[in-house]
Amino acid sequence: MYEPNVVGDWQEYEEHAGLRVRVHRLEAGDPPRGRDDAAEGLTYFRVRVTVENRGDRPFCIHLEDGQIDVRTGPDGESAFVDWRNSQFIEGFDVYPLRRVTAVLYAAGPEAALTHVDVQVQLRADEEWAGRRLWTGGIGVHEAPAGAPAGACRDTLAHQVTAFLREQAEEGTA
Repeated sequence: MYEPNVVGDWQEYEEHAGLRVRVHRLEAGDPPRGRDDAAEGLTYFRVRVTVENRGDRPFCIHLEDGQIDVRTGPDGESAFVDWRNSQFIEGFDVYPLRRVTAVLYAAGPEAALTHVDVQVQLRADEEWAGRRLWTGGIGVHEAPAGAPAGACRDTLAHQVTAFLREQAEEGTA
């Protein structure tokens, strides 16, 4: 069974040699230009998506609205994404050994923020990469830099996997 990435994990793209992406720094925080009226009663949070080029040639990166989907809670309800305050990557050339980061502001019910799923579909050199999923939550901490791979995987990702298995078993019963 496919296990989602834990927030903070790097994901390599086989279709673009040397390119890797991670969703990280999932934390509560208000947007810099003020709250959107549509988010009244919801709790704001921000998430960063970083693209790193470890290859030997530059890639033109696009990570814009519609390429990042954010879901909250155990039922995966869509979060309110504040496009006005978010900062995207629009046709930026990422040279070898360089990074570029998008910052997304979203909002959801406070109780649902312990489970946040972020799906990313990157476009590099006008070619779409496969969709990748990260899971985490406000109050769920990512592994510190330099920690062994999968340090957080023993908790949240395995809980998500167990939940998905239970749901699949219920569906076949």
